Amino acid sequence: MAFGYRHRLGIRKEVGNLFSVLTHSNSIGGVILIICTIGALVTANLFSDSLISQIWSTQIALKIGTFVLDMDIQTFINDVLMAIFFFVVGLEIKREMLVGELTSFKQAALPIFAAIGGMIVPALFFYIINYGTPNQHGWGIPMATDIAFTLGAISLLGKRVPISIKIFLTALAIVDDIGSIIVLAIFYPSHPLETTYLYYAIVVIAILIILNRLNVNRSSLFIIPGIILWYFIYESGIHATIAGVILAMTIPAKTQINEVRFFTRSTYYLSKFKKLSNDQVNILANTQQLDIIHNLHSYIRKINPPINRFEHRIHPWITFSIMPLFAFANARVDLSGFSLDTLFGNVSVGIFVGLFLGKPIGIFTASMIACRLGIAKLPHDTTKPQLLSAGILAGIGFTMSIFIDGLAFKDPLIINEGKAAILIASTVAATIGLIALHYTTDKKIRFIN
Repeated sequence: MAFGYRHRLGIRKEVGNLFSVLTHSNSIGGVILIICTIGALVTANLFSDSLISQIWSTQIALKIGTFVLDMDIQTFINDVLMAIFFFVVGLEIKREMLVGELTSFKQAALPIFAAIGGMIVPALFFYIINYGTPNQHGWGIPMATDIAFTLGAISLLGKRVPISIKIFLTALAIVDDIGSIIVLAIFYPSHPLETTYLYYAIVVIAILIILNRLNVNRSSLFIIPGIILWYFIYESGIHATIAGVILAMTIPAKTQINEVRFFTRSTYYLSKFKKLSNDQVNILANTQQLDIIHNLHSYIRKINPPINRFEHRIHPWITFSIMPLFAFANARVDLSGFSLDTLFGNVSVGIFVGLFLGKPIGIFTASMIACRLGIAKLPHDTTKPQLLSAGILAGIGFTMSIFIDGLAFKDPLIINEGKAAILIASTVAATIGLIALHYTTDKKIRFIN
């Protein structure tokens, strides 16, 4: 019992440390995203559109025998690199469901209800404003919250923001991602469905599930089928990024050995290593000690499941490479052709109202309903004004909103208008949200819950 209690404490501490690392990484990533967004806006307006388009439309190809897969650079970023991004999103979702904020319904109820409200209300606002127009299909654009930007914004307030708010927004964004992924797969396919490739994809998914059930620990045995799965889904018409989420859900999360065995064997090897040491040699040359190191490495690999290894290795690439590239490639908005009519068009107004007003209204209302019904409750160190402020910050809908904007519309002018509205709404939400959160977290101010 004592070991079990210490083990549970250890898991909570490990999850907490991982959350801190990812939060810090996302905060830095938010700053980098801002820089890349500004860079994309500057280049789009300093250089001719034909020159920029020529760069991003440069063709790249993979050829193996008679097999050829070719696409332009922007498609590569949006369909290949973003599939890796969604893979990490899927890993985070799975981890939170197993040992994080989504472990039980009671624990996850508040962010789940908040996320549902924060998706439905913005989509409804957009649909009402654009009802009867050819652009009403873009209702999915204001649904998503960009966690990197949001946590990056919160980091500017330092330690005055309660950790419960950061955890709430992170869990909300994860549930939000699940909803966005479902919407993306069902309502925004890349081209008409090819059922043959879907059947092929189902076979690959079955193989991945079998590997998961066997608790296979070798990463390459998931990477290769994952690449094949991506290709089949890419050809099927469902957006290829969904392959990343499906693959993530099949990655094993169980250890190959239990904690007692790991602790006992590690203690034995470390003790043996100490006995063989002369405390003088700086360059390790003792073959017995080298064997011990090899055995320790093998046990560490067995106790660390593939889900942790994948997330630890790929997350920095997402934060510092893939997301900045996505922002630089997709946040280009040519402002030369803009007018007041464009800024106040149905699409722009729908996106702005959805993100800036729909998000906080949906999140706060759904949260209060869940609390009033006794399904969920506010954390003890969180007030209603802080929850509303967090809802305003959740209106930062950069990454997924721009992604869906490019899928929902075909007219480049409408796509451009949508991007501009997303950037303006996200900027306003970040500014007002930070001011509101700064004021509501003032220690001198007391609010009644």
